[in-house]
Amino acid sequence: MKRNIISIFYVIYSLCRLSLLKIFHFEKLSFSYLNVISPFAEITLDSGAFLKLGKPMRIKSGAKIRVREGAELSIGNNTYINHGCFIVSHKRITIGNNVQFGPNVLVYDHDHDFRVGLINEEYLCSSVEIGDNVWVGANTVILRGTKIGDNSVIGAGSVIKGEFPKNTVIVQKRDTTQYFIKR
Repeated sequence: MKRNIISIFYVIYSLCRLSLLKIFHFEKLSFSYLNVISPFAEITLDSGAFLKLGKPMRIKSGAKIRVREGAELSIGNNTYINHGCFIVSHKRITIGNNVQFGPNVLVYDHDHDFRVGLINEEYLCSSVEIGDNVWVGANTVILRGTKIGDNSVIGAGSVIKGEFPKNTVIVQKRDTTQYFIKR
């Protein structure tokens, strides 16, 4: 009973919070009414940013979603973003349906351009695409230019960049990244 009351509170809170964001970013924000977002999660949209949230979406406490000026972030249906996850888009990040993030997953579509200095805040950007039915293990870092195919699993603690075909299990050992096609 108590759990149901808390869930109802989170749905109502999420609706109010997203509706308030919708006032300021009318055409740039799309969401469902059944999303469950923790009061301790952060969603930031800069001017000209576009955010699409699927249904029902769950975002746990400590998660941060940041869509920077002119960037796009699209998150599919039935996606679960766990505690401490951090998703930052400077260009475009697409997350498919039925994606599950373990705790503390980081997704970036950009790197600092160290050649011009960190003070200038210039970035190298490449889109990130995460397919449908992907499970991302805890403490994984997904870097710019990464494409993960449908039905894939990423082992905990991996740092990945590159293209991975569908039906792949990605595990990272000390100095190498290995991936296996599921049979």
